[in-house]
Amino acid sequence: MEKREKVSKLLLVFFTIFLIISILHFLAPLSLPRDSVKDLSGLTGISDNELQISKMTFPWNVLYSVGDRLCHQKAERSFYINGNQMPFCSRCTAILIGITIGLGFMILYMIPLNEKFLTVIILGIVPIGIDGVGQLFGFWESTNVLRVITGSLVGIVCGFAIGMIIDEVMEIKIKKNSSGNNRMKNN
Repeated sequence: MEKREKVSKLLLVFFTIFLIISILHFLAPLSLPRDSVKDLSGLTGISDNELQISKMTFPWNVLYSVGDRLCHQKAERSFYINGNQMPFCSRCTAILIGITIGLGFMILYMIPLNEKFLTVIILGIVPIGIDGVGQLFGFWESTNVLRVITGSLVGIVCGFAIGMIIDEVMEIKIKKNSSGNNRMKNN
């Protein structure tokens, strides 16, 4: 790991997008009337709270609509602010914040893709897998604290991975531009 000398604009764009979404995620339940968003429990991959979401103003309706499609939003697995359920469950909230933290770290540092980082990836992903599988087969019911811990770990690792992918893309672009300039000089 080394201190970054120059930050790519693409990395800053991704970080900014995730930071804004994270902030809006907490502002949404605060900005809506108290106790107006109660139980959004549903299924992932479908919109099953359209009626309740359609009564919300922009941008909160968009954020809750995204949450409705990407997250189960089970009430008992979600946090509440201002008496309102947040747009994503506790684990998805932690993943979102973790990605933001991971990308923020990548703005400051470069991480080489090596065996140590692969170990970090495994250590970051395995706990969420164990918790999810154990819960799926009824061995235990996970708590919101455990969901936040496992979600944060996987989110941070994903933020690192997104940052590393951006670094690789930018390096390929630089090499491509450099080789193109060399060919032009030789002609």
